[in-house]
Amino acid sequence: MSNERAGTPAQPSDLVDVPHLVTAYYSTRPDPADPDQQVVFGTSGHRGSSLDGAFNEAHILATTQAIVEYRKGQGYDGPLFVGRDTHGLSEPAWVTALEVLAANDVTVLVDDADRYTPTPAVSHAILRANRGKTSGLADGIVVTPSHNPPRDGGFKYNPPDGGPAGGDITGPVQDRANAYLVERLAGVHRTTLARALAADTTGRHDFLGEYVDDLPAVVDLDAIRSAGIRIGADPMGGASVDYWAAIADRHDLDLTVVNPLVDPAWRFMTLDWDGRIRMDCSSPYAMASLIGRRDEFAIATGNDADSDCHGIVTPDGGLMNPNHFLAVAIEYLMSNRPQWSAGAAVGTTVVSSSMIDRVTASLGRRLWEVPVGFKWFVPGLIDGSVAFGGEESAGASFLRRDGSVWTTDKDGI
Repeated sequence: MSNERAGTPAQPSDLVDVPHLVTAYYSTRPDPADPDQQVVFGTSGHRGSSLDGAFNEAHILATTQAIVEYRKGQGYDGPLFVGRDTHGLSEPAWVTALEVLAANDVTVLVDDADRYTPTPAVSHAILRANRGKTSGLADGIVVTPSHNPPRDGGFKYNPPDGGPAGGDITGPVQDRANAYLVERLAGVHRTTLARALAADTTGRHDFLGEYVDDLPAVVDLDAIRSAGIRIGADPMGGASVDYWAAIADRHDLDLTVVNPLVDPAWRFMTLDWDGRIRMDCSSPYAMASLIGRRDEFAIATGNDADSDCHGIVTPDGGLMNPNHFLAVAIEYLMSNRPQWSAGAAVGTTVVSSSMIDRVTASLGRRLWEVPVGFKWFVPGLIDGSVAFGGEESAGASFLRRDGSVWTTDKDGI
């Protein structure tokens, strides 16, 4: 049952105390014997709140050192791309990670404008850096709990294939991190932020420019521009906030950024189904503000905090069912991408709608059904055997127009 205030604007009493949240990040020491305070990697990295002793400085120190050791053991000695979203705990965790990485002499690339980096931009950067290489491979870290409430933090690792790390990676990293917690961080190397930023191993990368300038390789922007479609884009206070304006400007699109505000308390949000603030772009309650403006645009889109998912709003239908617009996207792309392999499959998860199955069958394409988790699509997107991979959560990626890989993590932009 939905909360009686679901879909209504957040009130002061709904907001997290951001200074208290950040203080707890630094001051609370997790109990390694408490399962709720250990490092636990789910399908999208380690998540939790500093207020619960589940996402604190010690977790990030331990996890980053464990990632350093993992990548060294794998022989990954290329740059490590590090991005973050707009959650209140993301910048503190980003700082902690940089301090450990620099102390371990890891080559790190951070955003050249000291701004926010969507998950797909990190995946895109990794794949471009690794194109044609068999050594000096790059990988990445994204500091984000995705659509989780403002009180939460998140930390995830993307290996050189650019996609979410699988259990064969997260298991050892998680175990090593928890061992560091038991050992009270003995063996974790760390320097100061000032020294980390000044280190020869720390560089800058234009995530936004590289991603936005490369968009015509995956989306037919000429068709969008010539159609004169009026588009609304709501970053929902997340990492895509700078990207949508740049897309509109650089590609001359009739696109309006509906809400350019960033606030770690997300005071401008409407409450989700349970009366909590949550940046879930598949929820009609969290998307109520954009739905209320649906008549201003031919089509509007909203993103979660790390921009790996999206919701679509239309004047006549309001917030579309994700499976419906994914089915439409599949039909269009498969009919308008002649350079894609005729044998390339459509990838879906086991809980996706049968509508996608029927559309795929009508196109004469093979359906590839996988368990929940975008990591299962990664090998197929890399070798081109999967042209489109989509989840029921409104997260998807598909191949470039020439049939090569675009991103191997979900791309909500």
